[in-house]
Amino acid sequence: MNSAIAPSGGFRKMFSFGYTCLVYHATTAFCKRVYSWKDDPLGKTSGQMIGAARSARQNIVEASARAGTSKETELKLLDVAKGSLAELEGDYEAFLVDVGETIWSTADERYRAVAALKLDPFEVDEDVLHAFSVYLLEMKERFSPWLENEDPVVAANSTIIMIERAKALLHGQIQKTMENFAAEGGFRERLTRLRLEQRESSQQRKANEPPPPTCPACGKPMRKRIAKAGPGKGKFFWGCSGYPVCRAIREYEESAEGQTK
Repeated sequence: MNSAIAPSGGFRKMFSFGYTCLVYHATTAFCKRVYSWKDDPLGKTSGQMIGAARSARQNIVEASARAGTSKETELKLLDVAKGSLAELEGDYEAFLVDVGETIWSTADERYRAVAALKLDPFEVDEDVLHAFSVYLLEMKERFSPWLENEDPVVAANSTIIMIERAKALLHGQIQKTMENFAAEGGFRERLTRLRLEQRESSQQRKANEPPPPTCPACGKPMRKRIAKAGPGKGKFFWGCSGYPVCRAIREYEESAEGQTK
């Protein structure tokens, strides 16, 4: 174990994040097109919907960033992201009821067509910010005939399908994170293990060190000391443990193998 800090920050490679990004961009387009000032004079509906979509996106980002030092915080933020998606789904459901439309059945051909659309994996490790923006624009174009359809009923139903998919992925991610936390612990547990490993390593090194030499004058064990003055200032030497009664010293030498002489 080399570090108490776990891997973090790989959210762009998670499908849950990719689908949530599509939901966010679809929602901004939907609200701009559907909720005019006349229909939403205070901007509350569009503001709440876009805010919920953004909350889902940004909480996944923060959860990934915090994963290295706090599994508890990661889990909490992932749960908030999932809750924000559920809130947004309720807004789309309310819209469909308001306009006298139903949510598509899973047997509906339109539902099946949207459900068949998949994200490509994002696997780039260099120039990630640029590469992900290129990737997201390509994926957005793939899904836009449905998510940004001119018919708001089609757009709303298609976005609900994406929300359901993102929620399911987040649920699995939360479950996996909880299992890992139960098995491996979090930052505090890793820090404790690292401290114990370093202590055991230090004790092992001391156990492997040869015993100190005996004093040539009185036979007591000698101790490693540092000269504070004189021509050897700052250098190690062996001093008798019986100091100040016995002032005998010996030269300290270190072999190529790191053993003292």
